[in-house]
Amino acid sequence: MRLTKKALALTMASCMALSLAACGGSSSSSTAETTAAAAETTAAAAEAEAAETEAAEVTEAAETAGIDGEISVFYYTYGDTYISSVRSALDADLDAKGVSYQDYDSNNSQTTQTEQVNTAIAKGTSLLVVNLVDSGSDDAAKNIIDLASAQDIPVIFFNRSVSEEAVSSYDKAVFVGTDYEMAGHMQGEMIGEYLVENYDAVDLNGDGVISYVMFKGQEGNAEAIARTQYGVEDANAVLTAAGKPELSFYDSSNTNLYLVDQDGAWSAAATNNYMQTILSQYSEANGNMVELVIANNDEMAIGAVTALQNGGYNLEDGSATVIPVFGVDATDAAKDAIAKGTMVGTIKQDADGMAETIAQIVVNYSTGADTFADVDADNVVGTWRVNIPYATYTGEE
Repeated sequence: MRLTKKALALTMASCMALSLAACGGSSSSSTAETTAAAAETTAAAAEAEAAETEAAEVTEAAETAGIDGEISVFYYTYGDTYISSVRSALDADLDAKGVSYQDYDSNNSQTTQTEQVNTAIAKGTSLLVVNLVDSGSDDAAKNIIDLASAQDIPVIFFNRSVSEEAVSSYDKAVFVGTDYEMAGHMQGEMIGEYLVENYDAVDLNGDGVISYVMFKGQEGNAEAIARTQYGVEDANAVLTAAGKPELSFYDSSNTNLYLVDQDGAWSAAATNNYMQTILSQYSEANGNMVELVIANNDEMAIGAVTALQNGGYNLEDGSATVIPVFGVDATDAAKDAIAKGTMVGTIKQDADGMAETIAQIVVNYSTGADTFADVDADNVVGTWRVNIPYATYTGEE
């Protein structure tokens, strides 16, 4: 609107200038200067009017949504690549809807997050959007629900799992996330199918068994538990159905059959350190090289890829042995690695879809509409949650 009015103003001013210049004879210079000044004034007025209109539109959007006060959005950490993509998308969606909001970085501390929630409530927040830090039990979620329900404040939990029992205990609470077990199932199936098609190439020492390492993001986290379990179980199901042996964890002394990020940060740094240690003991030359890397998320997968590249594997020019690496999230970094052939596949967790759904529910709560109005009904589970679908990503889509 601003550009259109400005353009119209300048066009009118130009026409006026041409008209006056044509009639002005020897005084055309002073006439043109006067006309130019008038054009600038008209354009400035049009810009000012457009700015006022734009501000009014944002205000009208907020009023239409019935939003009374700022909402508060809590992220378990800004340092998580996937969560950062959700934050960027959600900020944009809330801006577009004219919603006033405040983002909080809990920096992977539940104590910090709970304090932030208390602060937001004391400030008069109208709604809480919470990406829990501690999802190993319902304690943190129930505590936040108690704090919110005491002030009649709606709560939208997202991404990190909260049980139906906890969410359903408050009629103004919902969860937006994924069917977290599905990510593990899909990753496992993808891995199994890849191995069946490329078995001899992956089996570097030719012993007929694929050795693997599994990187787990966090102990007690439901998503990490499911991905760790089904990523291997479902791959084994595909392998045995094809007459191949099950996967073998590279370290027979590790009864957990995974390596966990001790900080619970699902970080590239953790897997990079682990992988460098592994490469110092296991190699093609020794006939015991780790032949497959499975990670609970793409950050951990990328950390493993970096260590492999430092060890002379998975080079972008295709000149070295490639150890297949699989992750979850379909971050930009992972998609880039897949395109370059340094990583094989990942499971897409739709950050944009999650953000769009959260923003819609924010408006629904604010207007008094049905909680799941204008949310894809196929993704709604009962009266308490929305599941955002996963999808496989191997760069061939």
